[in-house]
Amino acid sequence: MKVLANDGVSQSGIDALEKVGIEVITTKVAQEQLINYINENEVDVILVRSATKVRKDIIDACPSIKIIGRGGVGMDNIDVAYAREKGIHVINTPAASSESVAELVFAHLFTGVRFLHDANRNMPLEGETKFAALKKAYAAGTELRGKTLGIVGFGRIGRATAKVALGLGMKVVAADKFVDKAEIKVDFYNGQYINVEIETMHMEDVFKQADFLTLHVPAQDGYVLSTKEFESLKDGVGIVNAARGGVIDEVALIDAIESGKVAFAGLDVFENEPTPALKVLMNPKISLTPHIGAATNEAQDRIGVELAEQIISILHLS
Repeated sequence: MKVLANDGVSQSGIDALEKVGIEVITTKVAQEQLINYINENEVDVILVRSATKVRKDIIDACPSIKIIGRGGVGMDNIDVAYAREKGIHVINTPAASSESVAELVFAHLFTGVRFLHDANRNMPLEGETKFAALKKAYAAGTELRGKTLGIVGFGRIGRATAKVALGLGMKVVAADKFVDKAEIKVDFYNGQYINVEIETMHMEDVFKQADFLTLHVPAQDGYVLSTKEFESLKDGVGIVNAARGGVIDEVALIDAIESGKVAFAGLDVFENEPTPALKVLMNPKISLTPHIGAATNEAQDRIGVELAEQIISILHLS
């Protein structure tokens, strides 16, 4: 039994699979060479993250594949329905990276309200000669406490983000087509906790109330935020997208930033990955990360173990 972890997998996941006699291959195979590699090595399971695509061509050409696994939440890089029609199990790890993504959202929020992304560009260049001017430029920061965070998409990651917001003393409003309400358990270090029930509302109502807006939705056919939606937001709103590229119209975002409608944005995902638009990359009011929402050691350990447990269960090897 062979598993090809083409985009990598944690050592804890490898250990769990090898313990039951499964061979784990971590060689990175180029997309165009995948079919030949899988067939030559008689690979039974292929594990991917966001880089490798498992489309109809691979599914049809590789009869040895029994399981396709996605280390993460979204599976838009896999032809899920087609694979399942062919009797292939398709698995993912929807809960494993929620906290990591939520923390990155707040890294971008804190960065935006205190101008850290711009300060870290300019301090090495001008900090020695223009310290007073930079201090003045970055002196109008904003606190998150007491502000309203709008969350569009109230699944696992949206709820994990709400936990952080509540812990900071923020008000949370949320929109989700499939969730009416959710109870958020906010845990503290000493075992104490509080439960907060949040009822979702129409997205338009979230837009009207939100001082900051974060998106946690799957890939869409169209934009969640484009020109019309930006116009309905509060003036000076901050926006974070750590969900999927393509849910925000980046041309409209730049226009909204330049007009002052949007104070700042934090982007972990982009319309044109892996070659984001230069106007986005160079904008001084956009905080940037290269699609690393789930890229923490803790999340990758959880993802590896969860994938291994699902594979072992499906193959009845436990």
